[in-house]
Amino acid sequence: MCLAVPGRVLDVEDRDGTRMATVDFGGVVKEVCLEYLPDLKPGEYAIVHVGFALQRLDEESARRTLELFETLGLLQEEFGDPWEAAEAAAIEWKTQDDVHGEVRP
Repeated sequence: MCLAVPGRVLDVEDRDGTRMATVDFGGVVKEVCLEYLPDLKPGEYAIVHVGFALQRLDEESARRTLELFETLGLLQEEFGDPWEAAEAAAIEWKTQDDVHGEVRP
């Protein structure tokens, strides 16, 4: 699943003509493109999807959404370690085989 997640802008800089920001998503920090919101400033919140800030968001809405996502485990799903997710999927796949008596190559 790929979510649009609210994040707080920590800093903004120009990189080779592209406006970029460091954004905090409830403890996970990622680089985000600001080309759709070029006037976004540090301290402001935005909804980010696939690395692009798409819409400005007020702080209260951002915090409530991040808390909900964290409660539902969606932040870990969205930002977690892809190798850890792959290992968990492999274990689940193996467990289902054991339960159903199936053998896969």
